[in-house]
Amino acid sequence: MSLRYVREFKGFAGIRLEADDIGSADDPSIVLLHGFGQTRNMWEDVAIGLEQAGRHVINVDLRGHGGSEWPADGRYDFNAYVEDLRAVLGQMRTRPVVVAASHSAWIATMALAEDAATLASGLIFVDPPTVHAEGSMRAYADRLSAAPGQGLNQARYDSAIFDAFDANGIGDRLTAAAPHIALPSRIISGALDHCDPVSVQPGFVDHLPSAEAIDVDGGGLLIVAERAEAFNGLLIDFLERKQPRFIPEYRSGSDARTLRDAMGCFATGVTIITAHAPDGRPVGLTANSFTSVSLDPPLLLVCIANNAGSAETLRSIDDFAVNVLQIGQQPVSNLFAGKSEDRFAGTRWEVGEYGAPILPSSLGIFECKQHALHEAGDHFILVGRVEKASFEPRRDPLLYFRGKYRRLHFT
Repeated sequence: MSLRYVREFKGFAGIRLEADDIGSADDPSIVLLHGFGQTRNMWEDVAIGLEQAGRHVINVDLRGHGGSEWPADGRYDFNAYVEDLRAVLGQMRTRPVVVAASHSAWIATMALAEDAATLASGLIFVDPPTVHAEGSMRAYADRLSAAPGQGLNQARYDSAIFDAFDANGIGDRLTAAAPHIALPSRIISGALDHCDPVSVQPGFVDHLPSAEAIDVDGGGLLIVAERAEAFNGLLIDFLERKQPRFIPEYRSGSDARTLRDAMGCFATGVTIITAHAPDGRPVGLTANSFTSVSLDPPLLLVCIANNAGSAETLRSIDDFAVNVLQIGQQPVSNLFAGKSEDRFAGTRWEVGEYGAPILPSSLGIFECKQHALHEAGDHFILVGRVEKASFEPRRDPLLYFRGKYRRLHFT
């Protein structure tokens, strides 16, 4: 039995966006986006196929289309569509694969340009068009509306879109944005007649860092309608490779990488541990295994790899500091995680009140005395008694999750 209901999202400036929510929310999620002049009806067979393949589908009507709100203020500019998509993705429980048809490829590219890794897990474009004049966009939408199949001949959309939408400068913005979308991507082409001027693959998709392109022959006007089985096959193939449904497992004695990936599911902050070597040199390293231990007495701990360059120094010190990093300190984190001989040469630092080097631009600084040291496999646990703590409440933390830096995402 299919699980389906109509779901509402709050878009840009509070506009109501309507979507079909299909399948179990515990399955990997897919967001389907139609193009201008279409509605979510075009994806009906695709959505059913995805649900049967064990996927959770969010099939969205764009603003001014289908059941979504037609804004009274006529806000159909490009940025409004971009912010709508970012709002939808921000309301998802998980990071979905985004499937964007025709003009929605522009919207998805800009929506994911800044922080793709926090909003989506993959990207599929279906016949992304070149940036063209408003008149061509209107003709293209009219052609789709008159096409048979998938309910397109009943497509309902606000014709004011084409007067309000300004395509000037979009091409340059897309070309600049695409290189920043480091997501698994697939470009599926062939749905439109190749003689159609808007069907030529746009240059911006060539700048996607992890894209694979595939062309489907004989797609006719709309591959989703006329070659649905072939299209679903391409879709499921990509999803099974890039977003598999199985849950990776680690068992004692198996691949340590799987265990590391599992540990990486716990999002952490990032710290730099600093101290002075016996000869007075400042030493430091990046660590994300850090936690509060006790408030009375005030204790914290960090875990240090035995093979770290500063490990022997940190074993023997009396004073050390834990510098909790803020979002602007990613370069400093990389520096102290590398093998640079002098990590402090290009870094602003000073001597703290209790003798350890500190990084004054940090989000938080804990100056500590060594309280205890425990051996723990290929690491040792350094427990510190906090002598002084300070923090900057107006900064946001640098986060680390699944092997990548992240930032707070506010909804």
